[in-house]
Amino acid sequence: MTVAQAYQECRTIARREAKNFYYAFRVLPRHKSDAMCAVYAFMRRADDLADDESYSIDDRRMQMDAWLKAWRAVQAGGASTDAVFIAVRDTQERFGISDALLDQLVQGTAMDLEPRPTGDDGVQTFADFDELYRYCYLVASVVGLVCIRIFGYSDASADQLAEETGIAFQLTNILRDVKEDAERGRVYLPLDLLAEFGIRAERIQALAQGGRIEPNERAMLSMLGAKADGYYGSAWRLLPLIDVDSRAALWVLVSIYHNLLLRIGRMDGDVFSKRVRVPTITKVWLLVRGMGMALWNRVWAQ
Repeated sequence: MTVAQAYQECRTIARREAKNFYYAFRVLPRHKSDAMCAVYAFMRRADDLADDESYSIDDRRMQMDAWLKAWRAVQAGGASTDAVFIAVRDTQERFGISDALLDQLVQGTAMDLEPRPTGDDGVQTFADFDELYRYCYLVASVVGLVCIRIFGYSDASADQLAEETGIAFQLTNILRDVKEDAERGRVYLPLDLLAEFGIRAERIQALAQGGRIEPNERAMLSMLGAKADGYYGSAWRLLPLIDVDSRAALWVLVSIYHNLLLRIGRMDGDVFSKRVRVPTITKVWLLVRGMGMALWNRVWAQ
């Protein structure tokens, strides 16, 4: 398999699975778009191994270990017929992405396979926001740190801003997915935040089963939403530090995710009655604006 064929296979995966991300990929120059598709496909593969509930946790751990062993062989210079490995290795070399960052990326996707504290009812939790921040860093901020190496930047402060942008995105995901996660026995809302509003983790599970959301529960979710909104300030500050040919892509991605957070806010914290989504027409409109921005930036940069 050629490198070009490997990238094309990764693009097919991204087009099928990436949803919000793929809209942003569309406004990048081709070589950067290829790289983003490769990284996404790599993450998707790890996520699928970690989340496939048709296998036991132990089986998933063994499958993840085998996959990582194969990946480390490629990192060490070994040959591979795996399109994702071929494309990601080429992306690493082309954009100077360290092994350490990719290792952290995999660590993040595999976190749900690791034992976490549980309450008496078996609900997996985080004790406080610091623990949640570490989780968000591994599953989202590391992705941001990889992405800005593909986008290109020259100001060292971009690293911290990319980290905080990842926190904004993951907190948005957590708010959107509260119901689905609770149904899987996972409550990503930190226990200290729940306690502040007089809520127990098992109450979140009850809400996921159709309970009526109370004012204190709405207030708790709104507070976490406000914290997420604060981190979007870092995303907007990151934009001008990114290479001109990539700013539109980041703008599209931030705009879609921030739009999702705003829609959650308009639900007054009720993320249980229905899953909140950004309509396709809104995403297409943001993509059109992003394409216009990319064209303008390309002309301006000449």
